[in-house]
Amino acid sequence: MAKILVTGGCGYIGSHTIIDLLDNGFEVVSIDNNIRSKAETIERIFSITGNRVKNYAIDLCDLEATRKVFQENKFDGIIHFAALKSVPESVDKPALYYRNNINSLVNLLELTAEFGVKDFVFSSSCSVYGNTKVLPVTEETPIGIAESPYARTKQMGEEIIRDFSKTCAARFILLRYFNPVGAHESGKVGEDTPDVVTAVVPRITGMAVGKFGSFTVFGTDYDTRDGSCVRDYIHVMDIANAHTKAVQYLNSQSENQTVEVFNLGTGNGVTVLEAIQSFEKVSGLKLDYKLGPRRAGDVVSIYANSNKAVSKLNWQIKRDLDAMMQTAWVWEKFLAGK
Repeated sequence: MAKILVTGGCGYIGSHTIIDLLDNGFEVVSIDNNIRSKAETIERIFSITGNRVKNYAIDLCDLEATRKVFQENKFDGIIHFAALKSVPESVDKPALYYRNNINSLVNLLELTAEFGVKDFVFSSSCSVYGNTKVLPVTEETPIGIAESPYARTKQMGEEIIRDFSKTCAARFILLRYFNPVGAHESGKVGEDTPDVVTAVVPRITGMAVGKFGSFTVFGTDYDTRDGSCVRDYIHVMDIANAHTKAVQYLNSQSENQTVEVFNLGTGNGVTVLEAIQSFEKVSGLKLDYKLGPRRAGDVVSIYANSNKAVSKLNWQIKRDLDAMMQTAWVWEKFLAGK
């Protein structure tokens, strides 16, 4: 049984990936300092899987504390999610994002080499493409100008990994995913952050239960079908399974010092207004949202060509937009006690 370290394991995508890894026979250890997540997520994972995952509540920017985790465990692979991810916050606090996202990655890479970890999967982002005019985006689409410090940390992270891969025997996969939404079908695990919520779907569902007083569509004059931004929304459990597939793929490779890139999206561009319509359809509610000006850091339109991941990783997209909204809504009502 391979042992996988998942950083940010109490976070949104990390927690769903842990569930998928456990379902596929892996042993999992988590590192999450819970500054942007909740410790009780580990208990929720246990209630779904029957497996109690150990979480080390340490800061990955603390090299010595992180080294102790590696001394206590023999890891076959690492999936690195832990990072700050709010685009608006990164615009306001760029130093915070560079310090946290880059230092944590460098520390992990040092320990990957020091302890001979074989496989490393990096949580990247479609934001590395910037405001590309080439749609759908493929892995060969040129990297664009970053629209936010968050996006730039992902660009820098990829380049750091490429440089590092030349000096150690580990194999790397960079997963550039688009817009994960939804929740586990059990309704027990979903997006649950103590932060100010800025992502579209949590704002929609949060407004519907009265968590937020309003929801604003930022930008209605873009060159899109209805003037709002276009995104490639993909169910979080489909994203989670791609990480499991990535680990399995790396484990099957005989070559060392490899770096491969995969896009993870549905290939369907959905506007913000269309996402609202899907939620209204599955919930039976009518949202009283507002139309507002454009927001700094937002890309106009982006969606993926994921044929490479489907072909090489044997990955399948199983859930549509309505399923994303339905599971997100069930999760939101669970949080609200409804």
